[in-house]
Amino acid sequence: MMMNSKHTMPPVLVSACLLGNPCRYNGTGYDLPVLVDSLREFTVIPVCPEVLGELPVPRPPAELVGGDGRDLWQGKAVVQTEDGADLTAEFKAGARRTLELGKKYGAKMAILKEHSPSCGSLRIHDGSFGGRLVPGMGVTSALLKSNGITVFSEKNWLKARGKGMCPANIDG
Repeated sequence: MMMNSKHTMPPVLVSACLLGNPCRYNGTGYDLPVLVDSLREFTVIPVCPEVLGELPVPRPPAELVGGDGRDLWQGKAVVQTEDGADLTAEFKAGARRTLELGKKYGAKMAILKEHSPSCGSLRIHDGSFGGRLVPGMGVTSALLKSNGITVFSEKNWLKARGKGMCPANIDG
């Protein structure tokens, strides 16, 4: 489902949780009116790769183990819950469905939730379930980037918009 009726800027994929949708692993979303306001000119395509991968809400937290999303697509990492349940297939399926939506609507940019094993673009949890962050990207971010879609964290998007620059020209 797309949001906004002002189609003056290109479509952008946006993590549904950032738009307030309660689809996070713990059944919550975020209240980010500044982010929502920054998207008024854009056709917004809300996505939750984990829900698109048919995972329930709520669901046990998951982390990438053995590397980041790029490593996962090369068969070097997996997505697991703390008790060791392998969710790699679901995360891949959700990432692929997100990419399909991006292609269908012509999205060249995505704003995805930082630190997520699906959506993180700069930093993700280290796989130890200890709350530690490491440089890396999530499963969906890696797939989108490898297919030419620029991925921003919510903070980098707002930073780029605050400077009055078109986010497509900012590395984020």
